[in-house]
Amino acid sequence: MLDTEKPHARTIIDLDGVTKSFGSVQALKGITATIREGEFFSLLGPSGCGKTTLLRMIAGFEDPTTGTITIDDKPMAGIAANHRPTNMVFQSYAIFPHLSVADNVGYGLKKRRLPKADYKREVEQALAMVDLGGYGPRAAHTLSGGQRQRVALARALIMKPKVVLLDEPLSALDKKLRDQMQLELRQLQRSVGITFILVTHDQEEALIMSDRIAVMFDGQIEQLATPEELYRRPVNQRVASFIGVMNFLGAQATGSTDTHVSLDVQALGKIDIPHSGLPKGMKPEDIHRVGVRPEMMTILIDGAPSAERIVEGEVTETSYYGDMTYYSVRLNGLETPVTISMRNTAGRAVLRPGETARVGFATDSIIVFR
Repeated sequence: MLDTEKPHARTIIDLDGVTKSFGSVQALKGITATIREGEFFSLLGPSGCGKTTLLRMIAGFEDPTTGTITIDDKPMAGIAANHRPTNMVFQSYAIFPHLSVADNVGYGLKKRRLPKADYKREVEQALAMVDLGGYGPRAAHTLSGGQRQRVALARALIMKPKVVLLDEPLSALDKKLRDQMQLELRQLQRSVGITFILVTHDQEEALIMSDRIAVMFDGQIEQLATPEELYRRPVNQRVASFIGVMNFLGAQATGSTDTHVSLDVQALGKIDIPHSGLPKGMKPEDIHRVGVRPEMMTILIDGAPSAERIVEGEVTETSYYGDMTYYSVRLNGLETPVTISMRNTAGRAVLRPGETARVGFATDSIIVFR
């Protein structure tokens, strides 16, 4: 597990050796991590990796088999979900269709028996926070998907929790609305300053919204880091292939100096990598594979600036997306084509299958894997 971000706030949640078993199935295998006050933290991974189970244990809906969960310096063993300083926004939103928007948002406040004026003010403030001012009298069943999501958020925030837990809250929305809500949710989190913990299997969503991301596989945290660190320096091939797209190429060390390791990289040739570009503790003889992102390679169209390194290949597939074109290019000496992404700027030609491509790249775009 790697965490390269320097601490900027105190710890609000401490997970220490947390495991969870359901019969013979071990869903979590010793999770140890800290989540900081005021950060947007994401649990990212494929279905079945244990991320929702971990979120439910933080919420108090499940108990750890072993290990401890501490929230705001207080051990949570034996503390029921309704007595924890957390509130959850579910994937289904759990909106009561027979109640008004105001009654949905203020549902949790009713047990506090606030004076009517105070109750009304709290509800109005919560609705304004999620841009639903004036929606209080509306029937909940008349709302759109995005509006229901906002109501669920307002209902969580009105209780003033120290941590808001989000279980894939945007998964039911269409892509355009989902993109919009990602930005709104991030802006809301920054404005209220409450710790948000998001569970998602959407890599782009996690990268856009998070201060830090814990990438999970098979009940364990594989890497914990900032979005930039995860994308630029994944700790292994599994993380690299899950976060975005990566071209993998065979490599072998051919020599080493005090400052660099010389590699013979499949289809790319001889490349010198500084020792600082190697995973900590890696020896040259351990290097067998490297990676390079599609956008870190460029096709040099006629008149384009040159590049540090250039190799040639043949375009085998062209996928035009409007703003971007994705090419599959078979480089000389490589059976499987590499993927290269190019932004479609004014005047830039789009190559067709069968055309020769001059591919440029820089040595510092090469990622070495353990």
